[in-house]
Amino acid sequence: MAEGNTVTIEREAGLLESVPTGLLINGEWRDASGGGTFDVEDPATGKVLAKLASATSADALAALDAADAAQASWARTAPRERAEILRRAFELVTRRSEDFALLMTLEMGKPLAEARSEVAYAAEFLRWFSEEAVRDYGRYLTTPEGKNKILVQHKPVGPCLLITPWNFPLAMATRKVAPAVAAGCTMVLKPAKLTPLTSQLFAQVMVEAGLPAGVLNVVSSSSASSISGPLLKDARLRKISFTGSTPVGKQLIAEASQNVLRTSMELGGNAPFIVFEDADVDKAVQGAMLAKMRNMGEACTAANRFLVHESVAAEFTGKFAEAMKGLRPGRGTETGVTVGPLIDGGARKDVHALVEEAVTSGARVVAGGAPVEGPGYFYQPTVLADVPSDAEILRTEIFGPVAPITTFSTEEQAISMANSSEYGLAAYLYTRDYARMFRVSEQIEFGMVGLNAGVISNAAAPFGGVKQSGLGREGGAEGIAEYTTAQYIGIADPYA
Repeated sequence: MAEGNTVTIEREAGLLESVPTGLLINGEWRDASGGGTFDVEDPATGKVLAKLASATSADALAALDAADAAQASWARTAPRERAEILRRAFELVTRRSEDFALLMTLEMGKPLAEARSEVAYAAEFLRWFSEEAVRDYGRYLTTPEGKNKILVQHKPVGPCLLITPWNFPLAMATRKVAPAVAAGCTMVLKPAKLTPLTSQLFAQVMVEAGLPAGVLNVVSSSSASSISGPLLKDARLRKISFTGSTPVGKQLIAEASQNVLRTSMELGGNAPFIVFEDADVDKAVQGAMLAKMRNMGEACTAANRFLVHESVAAEFTGKFAEAMKGLRPGRGTETGVTVGPLIDGGARKDVHALVEEAVTSGARVVAGGAPVEGPGYFYQPTVLADVPSDAEILRTEIFGPVAPITTFSTEEQAISMANSSEYGLAAYLYTRDYARMFRVSEQIEFGMVGLNAGVISNAAAPFGGVKQSGLGREGGAEGIAEYTTAQYIGIADPYA
């Protein structure tokens, strides 16, 4: 075996040994109450990376006990103290960026370069909300008739249930935990069972940064419902924040309604990538590669439908296909790899079924179009041209490295095609006409729009969608508001 490979394997083993495998409840790592465990698999090899304690309903309630007990004192903690904890966490995550990147590559599959980018993005939520913690302004003013005073203060919502997805294991955790910490809320974090290791390591870092016992509790489990079910029925829980599929989000909203919980839902997407006739095609292709292939296409913001003006469709399709053919699938730790595996065999099967249905409906394969043989769950980077407007692939969130292209002839038609979805998370527009940029942005029904940009996520910006893409916003000045409630105090006129 080559020396370099030996070093890599030793480093992987050492890192995995350092990640906690228990449940974090009231500041202590413990086994699951039933003693059960579940496996975490490397999607590039199909091999088991680690066994984690699998939390039960009893463990979930114990975590809520801890969060509820810590809530009052944590809410009284000075904003500066909360800010300093987040700042230390930012520095610790940054210092351990290589550990976090490697861990994400092992359990999720993304190439190391992408994993490093996610670490930087995720850490920014810790830094951003460390700054927002001391700037959560209320207000004081006189009533319009001048007889009394109005005092408005922001108070933490209370104990929160945070449910994160598998595709961005660190960023989705920091994007929820950081504003909750800044606002003064305690938490029960339930990571996705496919990629819980990153959240386990992150929780360890938060403890090291000085977060008091009970403020953050982590209950990884093989059964999401065994965690969410009893917690959503418990009156002590005051908020749920979920990132995942729309069907699951709808179910959680229904359950949360019984106790009238605050809800934040970041759900599915079906992002249109619109290339107008006056676009710089080369830049559009560059943007398309970013918007489509970030995270192997396994992102809610991923470009899902490529709507290209008929006059530039041939040029765009040809150049885009060549760029996709130049990508190299493989295990993310290997040098030169640019595309990792899909998360599991079921995901790959679903992606291929969409491709086959599109081809049967009349689409033409320009690049890729098939699974990659061998161990792991790899799929060829794929471009489909001449995709019929009624093809299932244009209506379904693909969550894979497949780009279906269809054409339009007028601006009005492009807008109509973009809006013909129940989802409204992200959209991308490529044009050199600034009037068109704003005209189209105002007419399309999406919470986020990239103008000549293939990546738009930023900790300082509000992330979220409309329609069935969810409720609320994460990041930006809006992010901390999701974890606070406004209290109005009416004060008698002191001069009366």
